[in-house]
Amino acid sequence: MTTFDGLWADIAEVGRDRRTGGYRRFVLGDADQTLREWFTGCATTRGMDVDRDHNGNLWAWWMPEGASGDPTNAFVTGSHLDSVPDGGAFDGPLGIVAAFAAIDALRGEGHRPRVPVGVVAFSDEEGARFGVACVGSQLSTGALAPARALDLRDAEGRTLAEVAAGAGIDPDRMGRDDRIADRVGVFVELHIEQGRALDRLGRPVAVASSIWPHGRWQLTFRGEANHAGATLLTDRHDPMLPYAATVTAARDRAWAHGAVATFGKVYVAPNGANAIASAVTATLDARAPSPTVLEAMTTELFDAATRHADDEGTELTVTTESLSPRVDFPDGPRDRILAALGDLPVLPTAAGHDAGVLATEVPTAMLFVRNPTGVSHSPQEWAEHTDCLSGVASLTDVMREWTAP
Repeated sequence: MTTFDGLWADIAEVGRDRRTGGYRRFVLGDADQTLREWFTGCATTRGMDVDRDHNGNLWAWWMPEGASGDPTNAFVTGSHLDSVPDGGAFDGPLGIVAAFAAIDALRGEGHRPRVPVGVVAFSDEEGARFGVACVGSQLSTGALAPARALDLRDAEGRTLAEVAAGAGIDPDRMGRDDRIADRVGVFVELHIEQGRALDRLGRPVAVASSIWPHGRWQLTFRGEANHAGATLLTDRHDPMLPYAATVTAARDRAWAHGAVATFGKVYVAPNGANAIASAVTATLDARAPSPTVLEAMTTELFDAATRHADDEGTELTVTTESLSPRVDFPDGPRDRILAALGDLPVLPTAAGHDAGVLATEVPTAMLFVRNPTGVSHSPQEWAEHTDCLSGVASLTDVMREWTAP
């Protein structure tokens, strides 16, 4: 059994829903806490120093011989441990398991790093519990204001501040981490591809070129609750109708602009089978090749949603939850990776990642591992064992080259 196999087996059942086969690893929930303990154990057994920063991100450090004090100019890799509801096994954890496996491979060779090597598990990358993605990395880079983050609420009405405090994280200290620029010389995130480009190319590993700009918006349609049987159609102010029309409009606008738009999360009040809804609150996820296209698409969509709401005598409010710019990964790290690994495909992605958030502060790059199904954020997400090992080998080669004495 390889190091990868052993590490993968350790977490295979953590947070897994037996009914769906998917994972429910929500930030600071039971499964997430178990994975955090596993991460700490992996680091400790390898003699690595571990610290949890003031935003809940976990860092493990393999220091050069004789080094002391805070790490500087480190080669950092890793990803995240949380999942979307009923998510797949690979999204996030693959990058962390590969990081520890790469370290084991280099240690087995007798490699002695010239600079520190870090493994990081960023907190709440998916945003499944509180609605905003990449909370840990966004707080650390200052992209997300602490006041806004701490007031985010989960489905049970608990704020991030309350949940963090319960996990021993001081809400008053959450916010920008000024150490990142000094600590991290480069961040290389390995991740399963969320798409089928590599499968079509017949290649197991690729390097990223860019991340599409993307955002999340909350749309609330407010109408009038009433009896489903006794209320004439002409007397209704049903918010479900403009919501449904807006879902269709989102698809149409995305097609027209060469973009994507998705309503995947919706709450209905009072949510009764025999009641006309009083309100429908839905989250739009929209992504496009450029900020200009994204703005044009969403502007047209919100205009259409407003018209649909007016037609039914309902009201619409739109709130921006998050907005991430386009990320073009720098040429330097990517060229160095290509030099170490040879001719690899270079691919863009429409999926957001912590590496994209950190790109404003430090040099970043990404490696993708083939996903033969192209499916992600689903129990059907998959990567072949041989491709996972190819990803580990690629990360090992990059880590060796970057940290060679």
